[in-house]
Amino acid sequence: MAPIYHLAILSSLLLLSSFSRVASTRKLTALAEQQPLVLKYHNGQLLSGNVTVNLVCSAKTPPPSVSSWWRTTEAYEGGPRSVAVGNEVLDENYSLGKSLQTPQVISLASKAGIKNNAVNVVLTSSDVVVDGFCMSRCGTHGAGRSKESKFAYAWVGNSESQCPGQCAWPFHQPIYGPQTPPLVAPNGDVGVDGMVINLATVLAGTVTNPFNNGYYQGSSDAPLEAVSACTGIFGKGSYPGYPGEVLVDKTSGASYNAIGENGRKYLLPAMWDPKTTTCKVLV
Repeated sequence: MAPIYHLAILSSLLLLSSFSRVASTRKLTALAEQQPLVLKYHNGQLLSGNVTVNLVCSAKTPPPSVSSWWRTTEAYEGGPRSVAVGNEVLDENYSLGKSLQTPQVISLASKAGIKNNAVNVVLTSSDVVVDGFCMSRCGTHGAGRSKESKFAYAWVGNSESQCPGQCAWPFHQPIYGPQTPPLVAPNGDVGVDGMVINLATVLAGTVTNPFNNGYYQGSSDAPLEAVSACTGIFGKGSYPGYPGEVLVDKTSGASYNAIGENGRKYLLPAMWDPKTTTCKVLV
């Protein structure tokens, strides 16, 4: 799939009985009850207000919408967060090659310009290998530094030819765990639709924990963030190997839970809601 098509798809992302039996049931229920999920706020800076994000935008659409998914971030410290498209840079000549280390990803991110309250997003095609990709991550975010200041960046790769079972689930058979049938990708591209899920994950993590001192659970070296704390949850009733109840397009059979710009359909992961301390789903 040509890089320009990838950008077109991803840029519209932001434009979702007896007493004994009763007693036994209660015991089982108590055992099944989960402890509240809490992401601790570490008193650091978050991105809030008007945030510029390259390659993504949002618009008013019928529910469930991408914008209603993003609205959950309003409950985090700092209040409402809107996003707008910033600069777009297409590196068709692979200026730093097709095998990238983290410093090179940060270097590519800086090409979009360095501004306050912005996120520079790097999207790599299926023929680019990035350090850690498919082994420990499908995307990531962090902070880069220029002579003047630090800036937030995020990266997501296209896993179609490298590890779709790891980074494009539930649109591909998983590498490990229950082997349930994969869902039909809403835009007909397993790699790109998988990128949408991972982009949503790192973007939410970036605005709520941009400099590793915002909202997260666990170690700061491997934090569970706004969406990564809810991994594998896309609808109600989800469990390992099953994404949950989602909507299905009657014509294509594709699965989705959010509608974006121009009526495009997406599958977006659950996001931790500070108000309810639960993973919030759109449907």
